[in-house]
Amino acid sequence: MFLQKLKEISTFIFDVDGVLTNGDILATDSGEFLRTFNIKDGYALQLAVKKGYQVCIISGGSGAAMQKRFDGLGIKHVHLGVSDKVKVYEDFLHQHQITDDEVLYMGDDIPDYKVMKRVGLPTCPADAVEEIKSISMYISPQKGGRTAVRDVIEKVLRVQEKWFDENPSAADSGK
Repeated sequence: MFLQKLKEISTFIFDVDGVLTNGDILATDSGEFLRTFNIKDGYALQLAVKKGYQVCIISGGSGAAMQKRFDGLGIKHVHLGVSDKVKVYEDFLHQHQITDDEVLYMGDDIPDYKVMKRVGLPTCPADAVEEIKSISMYISPQKGGRTAVRDVIEKVLRVQEKWFDENPSAADSGK
């Protein structure tokens, strides 16, 4: 069943803090919040975009640096500062004529729960909270911000025979 679900995925949706980052936020004296992103996750994200998958970010967090990171990876659907993830999810699906079954969502905490109950393939990093692990069809052996995102993207692209990039650029994941 899991293998079949991987074959049906056309869309990836990710939370940010605890999924694309390790969940730590460094607060500076100027009031900025700093996060770190994994370069290997970045490579997989830009490859998914390049291969024609819909990639969407839905996060309660926000910041110009986050937007710049996602812009550099070619991710066009970035929703930051979101309080109602279900509404954003429903609007995104309606706008792009996508069904729940086509969506792989990776979340790590309670704000992701309601969306994850709806998607075709709910996934989470190894260090997600127990409530999220209990509804996930796949728990990555990797932690958030430590290639959990690459893990799920790579699985989908390999099953669909789209993983290898004939012309990779060393700059693709570092933008």
